Amino acid sequence: MPDLNQRASIALQDATLQQALNRTMEHFVQGRLQAFAALPHGEALRDQARRIRAHTIAHLDEHLLALERSAQANGTQVHWAADAAAARKIVLKIARENDVRRIVKSKSMLTEEIELNATLERAGLDVLETDLGEFIVQLAHDHPSHIIAPVVHWRVEDVAKLFHQHLGSPLDADIPQLLATARSALREGFLQADMGVSGANFAVAETGSVVLVTNEGNGRFVTTTPRIHVALVGIERIAPTLRDLGTLLQVLARSATGQALSVYTSIITGPRRSIEEDGPEQVHIILVDNGRTRALAGDLAEILYCIRCGACLNVCPVYHNIGGHAYDSVYPGPIGIVVTPAIGGLAPWRELPQASTLCGACVEACPVRIDIPRMLLKLRAQSVAEGYAPGWLQKGVRLYARAATHPRLFRWAARLARIAQWFAPRSQGWSRRLPGPLAAWTKTRAFPPLAGASFSEQWEKRSHQ
Repeated sequence: MPDLNQRASIALQDATLQQALNRTMEHFVQGRLQAFAALPHGEALRDQARRIRAHTIAHLDEHLLALERSAQANGTQVHWAADAAAARKIVLKIARENDVRRIVKSKSMLTEEIELNATLERAGLDVLETDLGEFIVQLAHDHPSHIIAPVVHWRVEDVAKLFHQHLGSPLDADIPQLLATARSALREGFLQADMGVSGANFAVAETGSVVLVTNEGNGRFVTTTPRIHVALVGIERIAPTLRDLGTLLQVLARSATGQALSVYTSIITGPRRSIEEDGPEQVHIILVDNGRTRALAGDLAEILYCIRCGACLNVCPVYHNIGGHAYDSVYPGPIGIVVTPAIGGLAPWRELPQASTLCGACVEACPVRIDIPRMLLKLRAQSVAEGYAPGWLQKGVRLYARAATHPRLFRWAARLARIAQWFAPRSQGWSRRLPGPLAAWTKTRAFPPLAGASFSEQWEKRSHQ
C-alpha cells in the first residue's frame, strides 16, 4: 500500500482534486472570518467554549453518568460500547430484536470510524445515507474526505455524471436539478425505513438529550419518521447543561460554515410521548469509547475538546493541497493526525504526525483553541522513542547533537559542509540536488548556500582587527 508521501504525491498531481479543493477551501475560511468579525466578544466566547470543553473532559465520568440518568428518566435506552465491535453488535442486536429491514442514516463520522454500514449490509439490512454528501459517496463507493463536507473533493460536473449513471438525471444537470434528483431518491427511503441511525454533535447531560446540527433537514427525518432512533455518541461529545450547549453552538456553526447558526438544530429528548403524533417509539443512545479513554489518560487528552467543526482542515496548508484521502484515516487534517493515533494507537498511524508544517494556523482557527502543534511534537517524540523514525534520520540527529554540543567538532563539521556543498549541482549559488535522503528537500526546492564563514569566525576575525 502507498505510504503517506506517495499518497500525497498522487493527490498533488490530481488536477480534478486540486480544482475542487481550491473552489471550496477559501469559501470556508472567509466565511469563518466574517462570522466571528460580526460577533461581539467573539474571542471571549471562544475562551468560554474552551473552558466548557476543558471542564467537561476533566470531569467526563461524572457527566457521562449524569447523561445516563437523565436519558433513562425520559425513556431513552442507554448502552455502553467499549470499542467499535461492541458498538456494531449493539446496533445489530437492536435491529434484529425489532425486525428491522431498512435503515436511514444521518451524517455521522463516528459510524464511519466504527465501519457500521459494512456490518449492517453484511447482515442483510438495507442502509441509506441521507446527507447529500454522504449519499454521493455511498453511490460512488467512495469515502468522505472532510469532517463537515464529505464530498469537498468532488466537482459539480462529477456529481452530475454520477447521478446520470445511477439515478437517470441529465448529464448536464445543474445544482437545483441535482438536488431535486437526490430529494426524490431519498424520499421513499425516509418513508419506508424501520430505523434511523444518527451521530450526535452533542449530548446534554442535564436533560439526556441528543443534539443534531444539519443544514439539510435530513437529520429530522431520520430521527422522527422511523419507529426506532439509534444515536451513536462518542463519550467525549458531552455538553453538561443547556446553557453550555448554547455557547458551543454559537462557535460551532461559525467555525464550520460561517453561519451564525446551522439551518436545523434538533434537540431530541426521548421517544414520542402519548400526546405527541410524531417521533420514534424507541430511542437508544450508544456511548462509544473506542480508544477515547486511552487518549484521556495520556498527554493527548486535549484533543478530546474537539467539537468537529472542521475549521482546522480549512486553514491547513497540507490539507489544502492533498485533500482528505491522502491521510487514509476517517479523520483527516490537523485534527485527524492527532486524534487518529490518540484513539487508535501510534503504531498503525505513525506517519500521520508528520503531515504538518507546525505553522499554528489550526490553533488560530480552532473555536476552542486546541494546541495541536504541541501534541504533534509529543507524537513525533514518541515515534522516535519507539523506533519508528527512519534509521538515517535517527543517526543523523544523534550526529548533529554530538557536534552541536562539542564546539570544536561543530566548527570542523561546518567547514566540511561548506566544502561539500560545492560538489552538489548549483544554480545561482543555490544547491539544486542534495545527496541521499536529503534529496527529498531539493526535489521541489533549492537549498540555500552556507556562508563562507560562520558568525563565530567572522566575529573572531573582526575582534582581532
